[in-house]
Amino acid sequence: MTQKKFKETVYTYYKKNKRVLPWRKTQNPYYIWVSEIMLQQTQVDRVVPKYKAFIKEFPTIKSLAEASLKDVLIAWQGLGYNRRAKLLHLGANYIQKDLRGKFPKENIQAVPGIGPYTEGAIQAFAFNVAKPIIETNIRTVYTHHFFAHQDNVSDKDILLLIEKTLDTENPREWYWALMDYGSHLKKSGIRINNKSKHYTKQKPFKGSDREVRGAIIRELAQGGSVENVFPERKNQVAKQVQNLVNDKLLIRKKGK
Repeated sequence: MTQKKFKETVYTYYKKNKRVLPWRKTQNPYYIWVSEIMLQQTQVDRVVPKYKAFIKEFPTIKSLAEASLKDVLIAWQGLGYNRRAKLLHLGANYIQKDLRGKFPKENIQAVPGIGPYTEGAIQAFAFNVAKPIIETNIRTVYTHHFFAHQDNVSDKDILLLIEKTLDTENPREWYWALMDYGSHLKKSGIRINNKSKHYTKQKPFKGSDREVRGAIIRELAQGGSVENVFPERKNQVAKQVQNLVNDKLLIRKKGK
Protein backbone atom coordinates (compact mmCIF):
# COMPACT_ATOMS: atom_id res chain seq x y z
CA MET A 1 0.00 0.00 0.00
CA THR A 2 1.30 3.44 -0.92
CA GLN A 3 1.53 6.14 1.72
CA LYS A 4 -1.08 8.19 -0.15
CA LYS A 5 -3.54 5.28 -0.24
CA PHE A 6 -2.83 4.57 3.42
CA LYS A 7 -3.69 8.11 4.48
CA GLU A 8 -6.86 8.04 2.37
CA THR A 9 -7.90 4.79 4.07
CA VAL A 10 -7.38 6.19 7.56
CA TYR A 11 -9.13 9.50 6.90
CA THR A 12 -12.04 7.86 5.04
CA TYR A 13 -12.80 5.68 8.04
CA TYR A 14 -12.38 8.55 10.48
CA LYS A 15 -14.66 10.99 8.66
CA LYS A 16 -17.52 8.49 8.84
CA ASN A 17 -16.84 7.10 12.31
CA LYS A 18 -15.03 9.71 14.42
CA ARG A 19 -15.52 9.29 18.17
CA VAL A 20 -16.89 12.13 20.25
CA LEU A 21 -14.67 12.33 23.33
CA PRO A 22 -14.60 15.11 25.95
CA TRP A 23 -10.84 15.75 25.72
CA ARG A 24 -11.21 16.33 21.98
CA LYS A 25 -13.40 19.34 22.65
CA THR A 26 -10.59 21.30 24.27
CA GLN A 27 -7.11 22.55 23.48
CA ASN A 28 -6.33 23.18 27.14
CA PRO A 29 -2.99 21.39 27.69
CA TYR A 30 -3.86 20.64 31.33
CA TYR A 31 -7.06 18.82 30.38
CA ILE A 32 -5.31 16.92 27.60
CA TRP A 33 -2.52 15.97 30.00
CA VAL A 34 -5.05 14.56 32.47
CA SER A 35 -6.75 12.55 29.72
CA GLU A 36 -3.46 11.14 28.43
CA ILE A 37 -2.37 10.00 31.89
CA MET A 38 -5.78 8.40 32.50
CA LEU A 39 -5.73 6.63 29.14
CA GLN A 40 -2.47 4.86 29.92
CA GLN A 41 -3.38 1.18 30.32
CA THR A 42 -7.07 2.02 30.77
CA GLN A 43 -9.90 1.66 28.23
CA VAL A 44 -11.62 4.75 26.86
CA ASP A 45 -15.09 3.79 28.16
CA ARG A 46 -13.78 3.65 31.72
CA VAL A 47 -11.86 6.90 31.38
CA VAL A 48 -14.67 9.15 30.08
CA PRO A 49 -16.72 9.43 33.32
CA LYS A 50 -13.61 9.57 35.52
CA TYR A 51 -12.12 12.30 33.35
CA LYS A 52 -15.27 14.42 33.56
CA ALA A 53 -15.46 14.01 37.34
CA PHE A 54 -11.76 14.71 37.84
CA ILE A 55 -11.81 17.89 35.76
CA LYS A 56 -14.92 19.05 37.60
CA GLU A 57 -13.19 18.56 40.96
CA PHE A 58 -9.83 19.93 39.82
CA PRO A 59 -10.63 22.39 37.00
CA THR A 60 -7.20 24.06 37.03
CA ILE A 61 -3.58 23.17 37.60
CA LYS A 62 -3.70 25.35 40.70
CA SER A 63 -6.64 23.45 42.18
CA LEU A 64 -4.90 20.12 41.59
CA ALA A 65 -1.62 21.36 43.05
CA GLU A 66 -3.34 22.69 46.17
CA ALA A 67 -5.34 19.51 46.76
CA SER A 68 -4.03 16.84 49.13
CA LEU A 69 -2.66 13.65 47.62
CA LYS A 70 -5.39 11.81 49.52
CA ASP A 71 -8.12 13.78 47.73
CA VAL A 72 -6.45 13.17 44.39
CA LEU A 73 -6.22 9.43 45.06
CA ILE A 74 -9.89 9.33 46.09
CA ALA A 75 -10.86 11.06 42.84
CA TRP A 76 -8.68 8.57 40.96
CA GLN A 77 -10.37 5.48 42.40
CA GLY A 78 -11.58 3.09 39.70
CA LEU A 79 -8.74 3.78 37.29
CA GLY A 80 -6.02 1.72 38.96
CA TYR A 81 -2.26 2.31 38.79
CA ASN A 82 -2.48 4.94 41.53
CA ARG A 83 1.12 5.99 40.92
CA ARG A 84 -0.19 7.84 37.86
CA ALA A 85 -2.35 10.03 40.11
CA LYS A 86 0.62 10.76 42.36
CA LEU A 87 2.76 11.80 39.39
CA LEU A 88 -0.05 13.97 38.05
CA HIS A 89 -0.27 15.68 41.44
CA LEU A 90 3.52 16.05 41.57
CA GLY A 91 3.55 17.49 38.06
CA ALA A 92 0.84 20.02 38.92
CA ASN A 93 2.87 21.17 41.92
CA TYR A 94 5.94 21.57 39.71
CA ILE A 95 4.04 23.67 37.15
CA GLN A 96 2.40 25.78 39.85
CA LYS A 97 5.59 26.47 41.77
CA ASP A 98 8.33 26.40 39.15
CA LEU A 99 6.46 27.62 36.08
CA ARG A 100 4.08 30.03 37.81
CA GLY A 101 1.08 27.90 36.94
CA LYS A 102 1.60 28.08 33.19
CA PHE A 103 1.73 24.83 31.23
CA PRO A 104 4.90 24.75 29.11
CA LYS A 105 4.82 24.58 25.31
CA GLU A 106 8.39 23.27 25.08
CA ASN A 107 10.53 20.94 27.18
CA ILE A 108 7.33 19.41 28.53
CA GLN A 109 9.22 16.34 29.74
CA ALA A 110 10.69 18.49 32.50
CA VAL A 111 7.32 18.09 34.23
CA PRO A 112 7.44 15.04 36.55
CA GLY A 113 5.61 12.05 35.11
CA ILE A 114 5.61 13.21 31.49
CA GLY A 115 7.55 11.04 29.06
CA PRO A 116 8.20 11.22 25.30
CA TYR A 117 4.79 9.94 24.19
CA THR A 118 2.80 12.15 26.56
CA GLU A 119 4.84 15.20 25.56
CA GLY A 120 4.21 14.47 21.87
CA ALA A 121 0.50 13.89 22.45
CA ILE A 122 0.12 17.17 24.36
CA GLN A 123 1.99 19.05 21.64
CA ALA A 124 -0.23 17.52 18.95
CA PHE A 125 -3.61 17.84 20.66
CA ALA A 126 -3.09 21.11 22.52
CA PHE A 127 -0.75 23.00 20.21
CA ASN A 128 -1.17 21.14 16.86
CA VAL A 129 2.58 20.53 16.66
CA ALA A 130 3.64 17.59 14.49
CA LYS A 131 5.92 15.07 16.19
CA PRO A 132 6.06 11.29 15.70
CA ILE A 133 4.26 9.49 18.54
CA ILE A 134 3.19 5.90 19.03
CA GLU A 135 0.67 4.18 21.28
CA THR A 136 -1.29 0.94 21.08
CA ASN A 137 -3.89 1.92 18.47
CA ILE A 138 -1.36 3.69 16.27
CA ARG A 139 0.94 0.67 16.53
CA THR A 140 -1.93 -1.57 15.43
CA VAL A 141 -2.63 0.53 12.31
CA TYR A 142 0.96 0.63 11.05
CA THR A 143 1.71 -2.99 11.87
CA HIS A 144 -1.46 -4.15 10.10
CA HIS A 145 -0.77 -2.18 6.92
CA PHE A 146 3.03 -2.24 6.67
CA PHE A 147 4.34 -5.14 8.76
CA ALA A 148 1.59 -7.76 8.42
CA HIS A 149 4.02 -10.50 7.40
CA GLN A 150 6.79 -9.66 9.87
CA ASP A 151 7.44 -10.62 13.47
CA ASN A 152 9.40 -8.87 16.20
CA VAL A 153 8.49 -5.46 14.77
CA SER A 154 10.31 -2.58 16.50
CA ASP A 155 8.64 0.70 17.45
CA LYS A 156 11.72 2.37 15.99
CA ASP A 157 10.80 1.05 12.53
CA ILE A 158 7.15 2.05 12.98
CA LEU A 159 8.14 5.56 14.09
CA LEU A 160 10.07 6.06 10.85
CA LEU A 161 6.85 5.42 8.92
CA ILE A 162 4.82 7.57 11.28
CA GLU A 163 7.20 10.43 10.57
CA LYS A 164 6.96 9.91 6.80
CA THR A 165 3.15 9.83 6.82
CA LEU A 166 2.57 12.66 9.31
CA ASP A 167 -0.05 15.23 8.41
CA THR A 168 2.14 18.20 9.28
CA GLU A 169 -0.66 20.69 8.62
CA ASN A 170 -3.10 19.07 11.04
CA PRO A 171 -1.37 16.48 13.26
CA ARG A 172 -4.15 16.80 15.83
CA GLU A 173 -6.79 15.45 13.46
CA TRP A 174 -4.43 12.89 11.93
CA TYR A 175 -3.62 11.29 15.28
CA TRP A 176 -7.31 11.23 16.22
CA ALA A 177 -7.97 9.47 12.93
CA LEU A 178 -5.20 6.92 13.53
CA MET A 179 -6.43 6.17 17.04
CA ASP A 180 -10.05 5.73 15.96
CA TYR A 181 -9.07 3.55 13.02
CA GLY A 182 -6.75 1.47 15.22
CA SER A 183 -9.53 0.97 17.77
CA HIS A 184 -11.80 -0.17 14.93
CA LEU A 185 -9.19 -2.67 13.69
CA LYS A 186 -8.84 -4.20 17.15
CA LYS A 187 -12.60 -4.48 17.59
CA SER A 188 -12.70 -6.18 14.19
CA GLY A 189 -10.47 -8.93 15.56
CA ILE A 190 -7.10 -7.75 14.28
CA ARG A 191 -4.44 -8.42 16.91
CA ILE A 192 -0.79 -7.54 16.37
CA ASN A 193 0.53 -7.91 19.93
CA ASN A 194 2.52 -11.02 19.07
CA LYS A 195 4.22 -9.14 16.22
CA SER A 196 5.49 -6.29 18.38
CA LYS A 197 9.00 -6.48 19.80
CA HIS A 198 7.83 -4.43 22.79
CA TYR A 199 4.71 -6.37 23.77
CA THR A 200 4.58 -7.90 27.24
CA LYS A 201 1.49 -9.84 28.19
CA GLN A 202 -0.13 -8.38 31.28
CA LYS A 203 -0.61 -10.76 34.18
CA PRO A 204 -4.18 -11.45 35.40
CA PHE A 205 -5.52 -8.78 37.77
CA LYS A 206 -7.13 -11.27 40.15
CA GLY A 207 -4.64 -12.20 42.84
CA SER A 208 -2.04 -9.75 41.60
CA ASP A 209 -0.05 -7.15 43.52
CA ARG A 210 -1.95 -4.51 41.52
CA GLU A 211 -5.21 -5.78 42.98
CA VAL A 212 -3.79 -5.59 46.51
CA ARG A 213 -2.31 -2.11 46.06
CA GLY A 214 -5.59 -0.77 44.72
CA ALA A 215 -7.53 -2.35 47.57
CA ILE A 216 -5.17 -0.85 50.18
CA ILE A 217 -5.49 2.67 48.76
CA ARG A 218 -9.28 2.33 48.47
CA GLU A 219 -9.68 1.05 52.03
CA LEU A 220 -7.49 3.73 53.60
CA ALA A 221 -9.01 6.52 51.51
CA GLN A 222 -12.39 5.53 52.95
CA GLY A 223 -11.05 5.69 56.51
CA GLY A 224 -10.69 1.95 56.93
CA SER A 225 -7.81 -0.22 58.11
CA VAL A 226 -5.20 -2.26 56.27
CA GLU A 227 -6.29 -5.23 58.38
CA ASN A 228 -9.52 -5.31 56.36
CA VAL A 229 -7.68 -5.86 53.08
CA PHE A 230 -7.47 -9.51 52.02
CA PRO A 231 -6.89 -10.88 55.54
CA GLU A 232 -6.13 -14.28 54.01
CA ARG A 233 -3.17 -12.75 52.11
CA LYS A 234 -1.41 -10.97 54.98
CA ASN A 235 2.15 -11.40 53.68
CA GLN A 236 1.26 -10.02 50.26
CA VAL A 237 -0.62 -7.10 51.82
CA ALA A 238 2.29 -6.28 54.16
CA LYS A 239 4.72 -6.29 51.24
CA GLN A 240 2.54 -3.97 49.17
CA VAL A 241 1.98 -1.63 52.10
CA GLN A 242 5.75 -1.22 52.31
CA ASN A 243 5.98 -0.73 48.54
CA LEU A 244 3.31 1.98 48.72
CA VAL A 245 5.26 3.67 51.52
CA ASN A 246 8.41 3.48 49.39
CA ASP A 247 6.48 5.05 46.50
CA LYS A 248 5.27 7.79 48.87
CA LEU A 249 1.64 6.89 48.25
CA LEU A 250 1.29 6.07 51.94
CA ILE A 251 2.83 7.63 55.03
CA ARG A 252 3.55 5.51 58.08
CA LYS A 253 2.92 7.32 61.37
CA LYS A 254 3.31 5.76 64.81
CA GLY A 255 3.27 2.29 63.31
CA LYS A 256 0.09 2.93 61.34
